[in-house]
Amino acid sequence: MYTLFHHPFCPQSRFVRLALGEHGLDLRLVEERSWERRTAFLALNPAGTTPVLVAEGQPPIPGAGVIAEFLDESHGAALGDRRLLPHGTAERIEVRRLLAWFNEKFFEEASGPLVTERIYKRFMSEEDGGGPPAMDVIRAATANVRYHLAYIGWLARTRNFLAGDRMTYADLAAAAHLSAIDYLGDVPWIEDEAAKAWYARIKSRPSFRPLLSEWLAGVPASRTYVDLDF
Repeated sequence: MYTLFHHPFCPQSRFVRLALGEHGLDLRLVEERSWERRTAFLALNPAGTTPVLVAEGQPPIPGAGVIAEFLDESHGAALGDRRLLPHGTAERIEVRRLLAWFNEKFFEEASGPLVTERIYKRFMSEEDGGGPPAMDVIRAATANVRYHLAYIGWLARTRNFLAGDRMTYADLAAAAHLSAIDYLGDVPWIEDEAAKAWYARIKSRPSFRPLLSEWLAGVPASRTYVDLDF
């Protein structure tokens, strides 16, 4: 049994949940509001960020990239041909490159600002940075979504999946970040049919179902969030 300290709309946490689901591992979720900087949580991850995975007999495992590597080392071989981090050196490099793209670049430029401004700040105290959303930040992040979506579309048109011939961590990471902002209606799917079709494939997987059950009081999900065909 694993315990994941997460926030339901933290994009990196969503990626880890998808990865654990694809591995078929039992999971207990603990919601963490990282901006509160709880002493007990900082003991698990001094950086104070989600996600953090805790397994019996192991030190706390912080960060999406570290967790992905741990899952591959511990459980990857059991997936056989469905392994989420391929065997070949070139393929592994490409998956890791795209993992960094989505969990770092996409998060910094698009999903992170949108989730923070439109979701987290609703629950933050003024001392923690809460208050009305900064519309200039939202406008910049929304514009950035467009070029990231175009890149995903280009990958989807030139490959079977984002990193190559089969699904990998790269697909789960991209879909996780998109899912968080798709809830808010901030993904312009009409602009790229290839990206839209790829996302529908990933979204239809059983590992995605728990994410689609996440709802935020007072913030209705967009029409496309739970529509597998959209």
